[in-house]
Amino acid sequence: MANQSMANQEGSGYERLGAAKLSLWDCIAQSVGFIGPVFSTAFVFPLLMGVLSASGKGAGVAAPLAVLISAVGIFALGWIVAQYAKRIHAAGSLYDYVSNGLGSTIGSAAGWLYYGGAIALTVGLGVFIGGFIHDTILTEFNKEPLPVWAWNVIWAVVLFFVLYLGVKLSTRLQLGLALVSMLVLLAFNIYVIAKVGSGNDLGKAFDPSGSTTGTLSGVLFGVLYGLLIFVGFETAANLAEETSQPKRQIPRAVLLSVAIVSVFYLIGSYTQVAGFHFSLETFSTPDVFLAPVFALGGQYSSTGTVRLLELIVLLDMMAVGIGAAVASTRGVFAMSRDRRLPGMLAKVSARFGTPAGAIVFLMVIQAVLIWATQAWTSLFALPDTPHYAAIFGWMSTFGAFALVVVYLMMSVGALLGLRDHPNRVGLWIAALLGIAVTGGAVYGAFYQVKSPTLLAPMYAAVLFAIGLVAALLFKGRQPARIALPELRTHQE
Repeated sequence: MANQSMANQEGSGYERLGAAKLSLWDCIAQSVGFIGPVFSTAFVFPLLMGVLSASGKGAGVAAPLAVLISAVGIFALGWIVAQYAKRIHAAGSLYDYVSNGLGSTIGSAAGWLYYGGAIALTVGLGVFIGGFIHDTILTEFNKEPLPVWAWNVIWAVVLFFVLYLGVKLSTRLQLGLALVSMLVLLAFNIYVIAKVGSGNDLGKAFDPSGSTTGTLSGVLFGVLYGLLIFVGFETAANLAEETSQPKRQIPRAVLLSVAIVSVFYLIGSYTQVAGFHFSLETFSTPDVFLAPVFALGGQYSSTGTVRLLELIVLLDMMAVGIGAAVASTRGVFAMSRDRRLPGMLAKVSARFGTPAGAIVFLMVIQAVLIWATQAWTSLFALPDTPHYAAIFGWMSTFGAFALVVVYLMMSVGALLGLRDHPNRVGLWIAALLGIAVTGGAVYGAFYQVKSPTLLAPMYAAVLFAIGLVAALLFKGRQPARIALPELRTHQE
């Protein structure tokens, strides 16, 4: 009782987010929005297939099999997140989970890496969206109403107000953008499968001999990259403080999000391999592998369909941008509240209950990257690639790698943090599967990868080291998950 009283007294000085009372669908929108299933389907599957991977190894036309195996690994990670989410209801999400399992020092360094990665994904996409809008208008209509940087500024202003005016606005907007884009692409995928007709062959899509190596090893190389298309599945947990019944809603949201996106990816990957007649050679042509969804639109439909597909991809990118921004600002807020980052970043808007300090911090970083993309043209430049696309490619590689490394730490830490879980067998299975898939993804980030892409995991290691030093020098204060009784569930 004395310890509880002391915790309550200390907790009185902790900043709190507004009680938005988010629903299950709000939380699902956050996870699905961050994942960006339409965007990944449009651009990332060639990496999984091995067409764009540094090693040239991948799942080939057996891409659906790689997606299925990846989904099993993600479900294992989702199960771990769900068990933690039943106990810890703080905005810190994986920062708190890793701290619970591996201690506050490692947890704090993991927070630096995780939310640094989320910020990189947010701002990298922030410069890509403007470039995508600019180049699409120029290509389709031969018009240039605004330069790339101006579109980026417009998006940054829109994002600021969406974040600042309340989390319900953020999640509802994500829900609308993601739902519309997913339904349209799903309808298109079904249309293409129907047009393929007698050429459909599920057996080929799940036959390991269709990989680039002709064996299961090629499929497993695809799985190394397959994990990347699910990055962000856990971010509903960042909304725990703003959700009604977080102990119930957050675990359901995380696992339902994984289920929904897994089915969507299976249909999408099958559509692409079947739509190009299970020919890896056809898929390897530049017109196809750069944007397979748009290539299918041109092959099976009309210019109008391609333009519609471009629009829904843009809508999904916006959903990803909002989801990544919501997750990163909640994480920065949580770490600042625990004084693992400067306390001023924990400032909360008195009117809207949103993390104002973290939002302004994110917008400053976004502004710097917009300037750098425009003025520093050698930064992470790639041959024959628009600079905004090269910047996005590097930032997304850095961000995804950072998140995957923290997933790995969470999986290892779960064996300690959840050691009192009644389902010991389930815990060990989930942890070992999580370690296997994330460890493989980390390996894939280094295997035969060249500069400047190789710099991404190296810089992530530097950021983790900086976070570790900061954690050792600045101990912070008692975590909010302990100091605030409403942010935790007592275990029997």
